[in-house]
Amino acid sequence: MASESRLAQVGTTIPVRNVQDLAACNAGDLTAEALERYIRPDIDKDAVLYEHSGELPVVDLGRLFDPQSWEEEAAKLRYACEEWGFFQVLSHGVPEEVMANIKRDIQEFFQLPLDVIKELLRTNPRRPSRIWKSLEDYSVELKKVAHSIVTAIGRILNVDPELLSDKYAVQVLRMNYCPPCMSMAEKVLGFSPHSDGSFLTILSQVNSVQGLQIRRHDAWIPVKPHPEALLVNVGDLLEIMTNGRFKSIEHRVIINARKERLSKKLSLYRTVKVEDYFAHYMSNKLDGKRALDYVKLL
Repeated sequence: MASESRLAQVGTTIPVRNVQDLAACNAGDLTAEALERYIRPDIDKDAVLYEHSGELPVVDLGRLFDPQSWEEEAAKLRYACEEWGFFQVLSHGVPEEVMANIKRDIQEFFQLPLDVIKELLRTNPRRPSRIWKSLEDYSVELKKVAHSIVTAIGRILNVDPELLSDKYAVQVLRMNYCPPCMSMAEKVLGFSPHSDGSFLTILSQVNSVQGLQIRRHDAWIPVKPHPEALLVNVGDLLEIMTNGRFKSIEHRVIINARKERLSKKLSLYRTVKVEDYFAHYMSNKLDGKRALDYVKLL
């Protein structure tokens, strides 16, 4: 795997106020001005189709590598990538203990005082902490899952396996924390509409609070995660590689008024020639698929 530090050197995100610090403020301090970055005046512009939340494609990784069921399962994967840009993966092979440990440790991590969290992040990985071991174990297992999915995608696309080999990849693990917002939950978003600047993204819920919505046919479809599945979505780089055949879909995260939402995602970046695009993606605010427009010829 390529060094994660290379991506860190390429681009940095726009600095924003820590959301945990923001959530700890008194309700009277959470004014429209304080929440300006998170308020979306067009949040209700398009319909939310809750009745379609169970339609997200599901792919069984075990069946995908069984010669007897390959064609049927590969057709599901192809359909998911071409029509939805998102799919859930069952039989992914990540041990239950690894999943339980990472969920436990992330929840405990975000329950720590903010100054302790900052210190842990600043000294990582020099200072021993159980969460770093859980993150390492989880990353190792998801690398295997990502390799399996990419291998199947390469076979579907009839791409030379060498072009998709792990030596051209770097994975980045991110922990997402969306605090509750009782003052104006109906006006703010945890994540604004965007597509991912990765090759693939693998997401897993840490707690039971839902909020992810994907854009489909000019409406928003809430995602109802399968308790045993990993959620995978096509990233901008895969859409670029397939010349638009596989779709990197806009998605957003809504806020729960009373409960925090925790998730973790692993993003896979392919090849060593994406620096310009990655720097552009990281240095701009989330705004639909405008980052992908950066590399379009027309």
